[in-house]
Amino acid sequence: MSADRLPVHVSVLPAETLALLDPRPDETWVDCTTGGAGHTRLIAERVGPAGRVLALDQDPTMLALARPLVAGLPVELVHANFDQLAEVLAARGIAAVDGVLADLGFSSDQLAERARGLSFRDDGPLDMRLDPTSGSTAADMVNSLSEGALADVFWEYGEERHSRRVAKKIVARRAERPFATTADLASVVRSCVPRSGSIDPATRVFQALRIAVNDELGSLDRLLAVLPTVVKSGGRVGIISFHSLEDRRVKHVLRTEGVWRPLTKKPVEAGDEEVARNPRARSAKLRAATRIG
Repeated sequence: MSADRLPVHVSVLPAETLALLDPRPDETWVDCTTGGAGHTRLIAERVGPAGRVLALDQDPTMLALARPLVAGLPVELVHANFDQLAEVLAARGIAAVDGVLADLGFSSDQLAERARGLSFRDDGPLDMRLDPTSGSTAADMVNSLSEGALADVFWEYGEERHSRRVAKKIVARRAERPFATTADLASVVRSCVPRSGSIDPATRVFQALRIAVNDELGSLDRLLAVLPTVVKSGGRVGIISFHSLEDRRVKHVLRTEGVWRPLTKKPVEAGDEEVARNPRARSAKLRAATRIG
């Protein structure tokens, strides 16, 4: 991905996010997933020149794309996963912040980059790492985990009903030759998972592998656990999730009595007009809360 172009990613629920979280002049905020800097810019413009925004992303390529979009704004770009939030703040002598936003969806720019292997629609290396500088790839996982372990991944992270059948097929095929590309894996999955409506049979398996490769749910759990220690009393937190495995965790934590006061009874979702402009917004759910106590 070339870093000399603008991101194609469009941030979801921008107006709703600003209205709920209400960033104010001079405040210090963290955008845990800056991506294409859409939300980051909106927050930075609200806090103004005397404010401060730390913009984290585990993908250095996304930080490079975001850099020209936040030029002149009070934004510091930081290469870090959001589960490192406490360490990032401590390194800068920041005891607590006024607000935190985390958009858990991955970027359209990452999805479109064939070398990432995030999409089964375009053939590419079976990688799936959101931080391409470290960690094991999806190919490593598919070619090394036991049949039982693979089935568990597909069921736990993808809620794939045919998880055992898929795992058995993968193990049998890799005995002939290892998996190396997204098209190869998708073809094997489609051969043993029946199509359901318009959803590609490979969808849930690819979701599960991406979550496992990037430890997405573990990272989210660690972020949720640390938030009460880094957000000031009266500070606001907003988290945008894209599937039920994330949303259930966020809902449970942001309803903790004596710690958070929810700002909405139900998650905020995109309206028809936004979904027409940005189809990825269809599955977005925003939950927000105020730190109390």
